[in-house]
Amino acid sequence: MIQKPEKSAHAHSAANLAPAAGPRPPVRPWRWGAAAGVGGLFATAAAVFNRASTRRAEAETPPAGAFVEVDGVRLHYVERGEGPVVVLLHGNGVMLQDFEVSGVLDLAAARHRVLAFDRPGFGHSDRPRSTVWTPSAQAALLARALQQLGVERAVFVGHSWGTMVALAMALDHPDLIGGLVLISGYYYGTARPDVVPASTPAIPLLGDLLAATVSPLLARITGPLGIKASFAPAPIPDKFSAFPVAMTLRPSQIRATAADTAMMVPAAVMLSRRYAELSVPVVIMAGDGDLIVHKARHADRLAQEVAAADLRVIPGQGHLLHYAVPEQVVTAIHDVLSRNHRQRATAA
Repeated sequence: MIQKPEKSAHAHSAANLAPAAGPRPPVRPWRWGAAAGVGGLFATAAAVFNRASTRRAEAETPPAGAFVEVDGVRLHYVERGEGPVVVLLHGNGVMLQDFEVSGVLDLAAARHRVLAFDRPGFGHSDRPRSTVWTPSAQAALLARALQQLGVERAVFVGHSWGTMVALAMALDHPDLIGGLVLISGYYYGTARPDVVPASTPAIPLLGDLLAATVSPLLARITGPLGIKASFAPAPIPDKFSAFPVAMTLRPSQIRATAADTAMMVPAAVMLSRRYAELSVPVVIMAGDGDLIVHKARHADRLAQEVAAADLRVIPGQGHLLHYAVPEQVVTAIHDVLSRNHRQRATAA
């Protein structure tokens, strides 16, 4: 029988000296505690900084107009001029100053009674969490506010997300509508991968924490790129420097912006099923270089679907085209009013 040779003494010694295989030592508990402590200190410091920034922003940009209260909700609005009524509805993330800084408000007020509203949750308007603020819910609130202000009929000018509120007003409250001017609107449900991350601050509890701490800081970093993209392919105009950007970084407005972002696609899907019902004069304005809402997928399609629509494409402009052509916006208002008067005269 052949026997296997025994291991040498050197081999035995090497085996005895080799470290025994086994699980890695656990992470020290104090490391987790230290990380949590650092995170807590950062969150606290961020929250304190954001609260101070909010107080400073609101002191620098106090309410510029008046308030109307509807069912316990206070809406802030600015009123200027006399004549046929025009209502201005801003887009997501901004406030009524968007129409003021762009020049649309004052130009329109030369011949019209203009009411520019802070939509719920933006600027100085309330946004109770007991309501899901769909375009239809916002339109219903505005309809009751306008009745309190003695408005019987108006031309509604909406920009971006505000176009959905204007469309909901025309579909749900047609007696209040004399026509629509829709600027850079999102009208149909299309794939928007940016919606998911931008909607995070709207998530209950987690969103509140993010909006109070991290989100305003991230917005300060990414905001300049977003502004540039909103004007592209045009440059950012000098007059935009007067827009109170700090107001958009308040936790309350960040939550409102996120909630409207989360609602954008389903709201457009619901509204688009009813566009054939529109019978009032409509002017659709779109920039041919809009990077935020593509003209072909939205403005062109809506113009084909709505018989009463007049599409006006602004060359070389992007999403915030009204800063470049406020005069053309006011011309669109006049044209809608003239068409409405002709329609009513024919019907009579």
